[in-house]
Amino acid sequence: MVTSPPSVVVVTGVSRYLGASVAARLAADPRIDRVVGLDPHDPPARLLGLLDGVERIRADARAASEAIAELGAEAVVHLAVTSVPDPEHGGRAGMKEQNVIGTMQVLAAAQGAPRLRKLVVRSSTAAYGASFRDPAVFTEDTEPRAVPRGPFARDILDIEGYVRGFRRRRPEVAATVLRFAPMISSSAETSLTRYFAQPVVPTVLGRDARLQFVHVDDALEVLHRSVTEDHPGTFNVAGDGVLMLSQAVRRAGRIALPLPESGLSTAAALARHLGVEQIGLDQIDLFVHGRVVDTSRLTREFGFTPRTTATAFDEFIRAHPAGSSLTADRLAAAEQAILDGIRRARAAAGATPADSADARA
Repeated sequence: MVTSPPSVVVVTGVSRYLGASVAARLAADPRIDRVVGLDPHDPPARLLGLLDGVERIRADARAASEAIAELGAEAVVHLAVTSVPDPEHGGRAGMKEQNVIGTMQVLAAAQGAPRLRKLVVRSSTAAYGASFRDPAVFTEDTEPRAVPRGPFARDILDIEGYVRGFRRRRPEVAATVLRFAPMISSSAETSLTRYFAQPVVPTVLGRDARLQFVHVDDALEVLHRSVTEDHPGTFNVAGDGVLMLSQAVRRAGRIALPLPESGLSTAAALARHLGVEQIGLDQIDLFVHGRVVDTSRLTREFGFTPRTTATAFDEFIRAHPAGSSLTADRLAAAEQAILDGIRRARAAAGATPADSADARA
């Protein structure tokens, strides 16, 4: 459904690539008069060029109510949702504060904006969870069969619950929820792309999960259309087709390191304890059970078909050739890396409180 685009758009989360890119595309649209980026953090230098045509307000979600009302926003695009804890911004507590409490505050501000016509919220296919009870393919109407273990998936369920409440209170606003598959491209930097970019890729022993991805450029196109057109509802956003985890590792030319699920979970917990960002419970459950979603509603309602999962993944691999040649030197280096990692894990697990005190002294 195509209607007149909003004249004033507020975008949250412009200190990150996705938010900055969406704001830049909207600012470049001649049909939109004003784009305002709302974020408590300054964007890194590499994103400043994207935001030349975007007004920026440095404020957290608590200040959103006053800002959105004063700006006369006709559309709010809420992208300030993070999928991994950031130790520099409060870890898991900070992540929940931003995702859940922040969304509550943004929606409260949107509810009180009299000129608001559109609300677009970033969600994730993590909303379906990942378990052995899952169907072969999830549609937008499928309920999760089990409560997800991962913090991001639980946050997503809370966020979507608040959006349902907003729809009841402001039924005249076109509210769009976009459940994105993991994003990937030549330039994307996420925990998942870093996972596939390393020369040795830990996998779950005895499992071969089915995976889907969405290209970042396709995600940006869907977000842009959600603002400039009316598409109320909830939509899966993913590339057609499936890659098995083993296929993805082979295509990348990486070395798979099969580990028992318990061993991979322990290694991930140890890495988080040491302050190293690695795969978390959300990703581990994905690698165990996989997840495939149906995108026919998106294609039908938006008139747009994202590039396939395999195409998006191949573009990512072409941009990350390092680690893909399985030479003797590379195998030797991988073996040494594995042994070093085991030694570090054993040393950390065997350290006593007295050892730690001595190390600090």
